[in-house]
Amino acid sequence: MSNLKHVGRMVGNQRKVVIAYRVLPGDPDHCLVVQTENLDAERHDAVIRLVESNAVQTAYEFAEAMTRTRLSDGRIMLAALHTTGKLTKMPTTSIQMIPNQQTSILLSELNKSIAENKGVTVNDLALANESGVTTPEQQTTQPPVVSQESTPEVLDDEAIAKNLRSQADAMFKEAQRLRKEADELSPSKKKTTKKTTESV
Repeated sequence: MSNLKHVGRMVGNQRKVVIAYRVLPGDPDHCLVVQTENLDAERHDAVIRLVESNAVQTAYEFAEAMTRTRLSDGRIMLAALHTTGKLTKMPTTSIQMIPNQQTSILLSELNKSIAENKGVTVNDLALANESGVTTPEQQTTQPPVVSQESTPEVLDDEAIAKNLRSQADAMFKEAQRLRKEADELSPSKKKTTKKTTESV
């Protein structure tokens, strides 16, 4: 698990963590992590399966995938881990990322490097657009909105709900866009389907 994106370890005790958010809005020196050793077997396996998936390895933030994944009990992974106190806010200087077996870098340094490459500040890495809803294009470069009124240890319920709504709005807009493109590409099929339905 050490060579995967979104996976790191705590500097103090070397315990593995999965980084849900590398940067928090208004608090660029802290991140939000899942300490995998503190999870029960079922949730541990679910988190590991998700972080190992190809889709997640190309995602900007692990939390994006967590908002779209349900656990066996039907609950959204991000919300479920939050309500059970499994999301922990930690200084980015306390988390070490492990790109490969020979290399490690503090999350604080990684964030700084990414920000410099983008020509922005570290805090800018956590910001969504002014409407508070991330577009499909932004989802590849920016994390979903997180409330700045988070508790010292975990996200509050309002932040979780806001994040889920943002994800839902973005996916709905993307679905509308794709539907429009499909109809423009093949308007005849749309009309044929409509006539067939009416005749039935």
